[in-house]
Amino acid sequence: MHPDIIQYHTKLEESDLHIAELLYATISKELPEAESKVWHGHPVWFIEENPVVGYDRLKNCVRLLFWSGQSFEEEGLAPEGKFKAAEARYTAADQVNVTDLKRWLKKSKEIQWDYKNIVKRKGRLERLV
Repeated sequence: MHPDIIQYHTKLEESDLHIAELLYATISKELPEAESKVWHGHPVWFIEENPVVGYDRLKNCVRLLFWSGQSFEEEGLAPEGKFKAAEARYTAADQVNVTDLKRWLKKSKEIQWDYKNIVKRKGRLERLV
């Protein structure tokens, strides 16, 4: 585990830590090729420098975010923001459906929008895979 992610986890309350540990373990196992680090204050996984998945503590839940998640066309993921991101929110670890999570992670490798170059393209996203 990246030292910054360890530090992030130490600041979580116990119930949120259980969610974060489950998400971390599943994401790391399913995306072994991805680089993980704390980015903009929370754990994020990158494939070839492109953000694909991350999680963060919000006021009343832990949010799991897939940068290209709207293109997955999956129940259980809600649109987030003005681009292609989608999220799931959890208040307890037993709410995380690991089967769904693994399927979403597989799609995060197969379906990606190019967030790495979004600034260079002046806010325009292009599909990578």
